[in-house]
Amino acid sequence: MNKDILKSPFVTEMSEITQLMYQRNWDERNGGNITLLLNENEVAEYLDLENIVRTIPIDFDAKELAGSYFLVTGSGKYFKNVQKDPARNIGLIRVSDDGKGVEVLWGYEDGSLPTSELPSHFQSHIARLSVDPENRVIMHCHATHLLAMTFTHSLDERELTRKLWQLCTECLVVFPEGISTIPWIVPGTNEIGEATSNKMKETRLVVWPYHGIYGAGKDMDETFGLIETVEKAAEVYTYVQAQGGMKAKISDEDLKKLADRFGVKPRAGYLD
Repeated sequence: MNKDILKSPFVTEMSEITQLMYQRNWDERNGGNITLLLNENEVAEYLDLENIVRTIPIDFDAKELAGSYFLVTGSGKYFKNVQKDPARNIGLIRVSDDGKGVEVLWGYEDGSLPTSELPSHFQSHIARLSVDPENRVIMHCHATHLLAMTFTHSLDERELTRKLWQLCTECLVVFPEGISTIPWIVPGTNEIGEATSNKMKETRLVVWPYHGIYGAGKDMDETFGLIETVEKAAEVYTYVQAQGGMKAKISDEDLKKLADRFGVKPRAGYLD
């Protein structure tokens, strides 16, 4: 007999993290989405893998992920509601063998669908897995201060990365590979998914200008922590600008010392 999936660590953690992100105002209304890659053994503890509730076609060839299991937030669903009713607001899916659809094994009980950003998530998972086989999470949200910063700061990747590194000591340590940006592109399209996934081969953080951010990681903590760290630096930037602009910063010499102390390698060419 299968265990209660509502008590599974992955549903519990998804419920907790979506609530936290909503409370931080990163995911207003139905903004934001998360996909968590699971292995078959952990899913089998809670579900009959032969019991397919329904199959949903997708507008993306996910053949590279065929047979993979994902816990995914629902399309049009509010993060604030996941914790009180997971079965209606998230779902567990398996990519079909031909990669042209996903099989719902649990969730989306009101007939809803996985996030409309599923193609972007799948493309980013494929990209991250190609450089880090342990990657399990893709997370998208509308982090407030970083979103504001895309209107007031250069979107040049080197300039933006350097500014964030200079604002908070922990930034270089947490994301030494830097942060990527893409042009503004209509969300929910394969085009934005392709642009994001191309950047995901280089960094775990990709900024969508005037929209939000994509983060990737090995687990929920790492991915949330990445976005949290960037957002904190962007918040500091907001305060600094309001106080008259930067009159000091962490120097490149000190950033190099920081990298040596914590054993990280800053992205080549990003320090003078």
